[in-house]
Amino acid sequence: MANLVLATNTKAMPKLDGSIKHKVYDFFEKVRADDTTPGLHIEPLHNAVDKRVRTGRVDLHYRAILFRIDSSAGDTTYIYMGTWNHDDAIKLAERSTLRVNPVNGVLEGIIGELDGNADRKKRSVVHDPTGQIGKLVAEESSGFLAGVGFTLEDLTDRLGLDPELAKRALAAADDHVINAIAAEVEGWQGTALLELAVGTSIDDIKAKHGFTENPIDPDLDEDEQILVALEQPASKMQFTYIEDNDELRRVIEGGDFAAWRTFLHPEQRAYAEKDFSGAFRLSGGAGTGKTVVAIHRARHLAKQNPNARIILTTYNKTLAMGLEADLRALDPDVRIAGKPGEPGVYVAGIDKLGNAVLNLAGNLADASEAVLGSRSIEATNSRTASDRVWRDVTQSVASGLDTRLATPGFLENEYVAVILANRVTTLEQYAKVARPGRGVRLSRPQRIAVWKLVEAYRRQSRMDASLSFPEVLALAAEHMRLRGESGGGHVADHVIVDEAQDLHATHWALLRALVAEGPNDLFIAEDSHQRIYGQPIVLARFGIKIVGRSRRLTLNYRTTAQNLHFAVSILSGADYKDLEEGAESTAEYRSARLGPDPKLLECKDAADELDKVAELVRGWLSPTDDPDEPVVDPSTIAVLTRGKTDRTQFVRALGERGVEARALDDNPATPGYVQVLTMHRSKGMEFSRVILAGIDDTHVPSAATMRSVPEEEQAEALLRERSLLYVAASRARDALVVTWSGKRSELLRSTATEHL
Repeated sequence: MANLVLATNTKAMPKLDGSIKHKVYDFFEKVRADDTTPGLHIEPLHNAVDKRVRTGRVDLHYRAILFRIDSSAGDTTYIYMGTWNHDDAIKLAERSTLRVNPVNGVLEGIIGELDGNADRKKRSVVHDPTGQIGKLVAEESSGFLAGVGFTLEDLTDRLGLDPELAKRALAAADDHVINAIAAEVEGWQGTALLELAVGTSIDDIKAKHGFTENPIDPDLDEDEQILVALEQPASKMQFTYIEDNDELRRVIEGGDFAAWRTFLHPEQRAYAEKDFSGAFRLSGGAGTGKTVVAIHRARHLAKQNPNARIILTTYNKTLAMGLEADLRALDPDVRIAGKPGEPGVYVAGIDKLGNAVLNLAGNLADASEAVLGSRSIEATNSRTASDRVWRDVTQSVASGLDTRLATPGFLENEYVAVILANRVTTLEQYAKVARPGRGVRLSRPQRIAVWKLVEAYRRQSRMDASLSFPEVLALAAEHMRLRGESGGGHVADHVIVDEAQDLHATHWALLRALVAEGPNDLFIAEDSHQRIYGQPIVLARFGIKIVGRSRRLTLNYRTTAQNLHFAVSILSGADYKDLEEGAESTAEYRSARLGPDPKLLECKDAADELDKVAELVRGWLSPTDDPDEPVVDPSTIAVLTRGKTDRTQFVRALGERGVEARALDDNPATPGYVQVLTMHRSKGMEFSRVILAGIDDTHVPSAATMRSVPEEEQAEALLRERSLLYVAASRARDALVVTWSGKRSELLRSTATEHL
């Protein structure tokens, strides 16, 4: 049985239709079973540059290009480079090579050129069909990189870049040209160029890619060196072993040989597989792959120890459903636990997780006394309508609290962040407790007034036999804490948290209590710039110590460089803090892709905006004369609005204008329809084309939201509004359009775009 390795060559290989993909799968299945099967016609080429190259028969009209590697143990490995029509495959294979980079030990596959041009290698490294990159490159090597101190020897002898590529990079006039070059380069060389463009040192680039000194063992023959090189972290960006036919089918039918399910950047792989001495935090901007790393880490820990109890959680049930679906897609054989404490991976939104832990608790007397001041509280499936109850008690209780503070929003945040987080059960405790990060200072009389309302809120909840979600979390956390202290153990060996920036105090109390402090206990993926719920917190206050164990991803895989620049500019001038109260920066964020500039579209009035949005969508859905331009799937187009009322209006308006659209709420996306959803709902999603609609000074920031918070908390509320627009803008992979009527949002003032 032959081993099979897939290589990504998406820029060199033509797109294959569905019928050919299935034939490729059948071809691979036969190769894995018996590569000597006569019908495969796996044949060497007499005029080939590389003696290892082979072509194999996919059908009468298509052939696959492979390299055959024979180990000293007698095993055969085929490295698949792509599928072309018969004649092209023969010509390309004759001029294709497979080699181990002598500087860094990375395996590199180079596909030939059809015209046989002597400059083949340079053009295969930098795909430049229009010649635009060449026009942007200066005549001499005195460009941007040279100006900041890099030399040709740095790029070739120390890093291992292709010499022709290194010369073009050194000649690039600025970092934008380098990004353009990098976007057309496969594998590690493209990401290395992006690192160079933001000033990353050669040593740091080598570390991120997992390069080592003396990577090649000269005592091994060439085939053995290739097999060793396949294990290099940077090689795994382009090459992956296929372990079984089910995995093979998933990769082929997925349509993208560079899908995240199979290929990871070496830096991402390191975070997914490394052992940490304690809690670890992975931060990074939208689209940098934090969620991908979290999913791969869950799978890695499960494969490392099949009996491990792993919890994978996130902010809400919708995101959790996505995590579980992606985990199952990554590995259908992964064991999914039915409840916390069982072997396998338990995947749930954190509120559901709290409920599940509470259901395991049994007697809650001790926990309820510590958290709520009463031993009579029992687990219940009835949830307090907190907003309504707070409104009722402020109207019925003569507390004397300032009207600007006697609001459901302020009281709920105070209750969760201060009272539940600190297990406050008496006025005396509340009068003394610290309130870091709350913004509004409270005098003693004000604290007394707040406490009167808290007592009334708790009385009402007991009368209704209900608990709020934060109370459930606080009770579950306290139960687990007491259980741990009494020697009862914990329900998890590892906890992985995605979208952690949106969790509040009782969430963190529960997460800390679920797993004992120690190696690989907590893995936290977050981006403080995307915090659109809750209040900022500091992990150390919950016994979660990440000092010295925190890293940041900066390479965006989702959106284009142009869209990334637009999204990041929304954050400009704002002061964000991370989970340890350190400054959160967008410095070094860059994208691996290029595309069109985002567009700002001012409309005369609301009706004109509806017309223009519909016109834009119809234009995207209209077929083009370009045979290489795929037909746009309507479900990959999204219109994002600030609120549900506007969402409903756009669904109706698009339908009236001939565009079939559906609202996306808790339901999955409807195939064949344009998706219309709120900015909040778009969290964790991506679309090929995005319209941000209604971005005027009334909707963004939301005037109603800003009026509902005290003056002292206005700055924090504005940060959340800014983050929400950043989240929405970063959902676009390709085209991004922003529309409004009236006065455009103040949050767009620092963005640099051109008008339609």
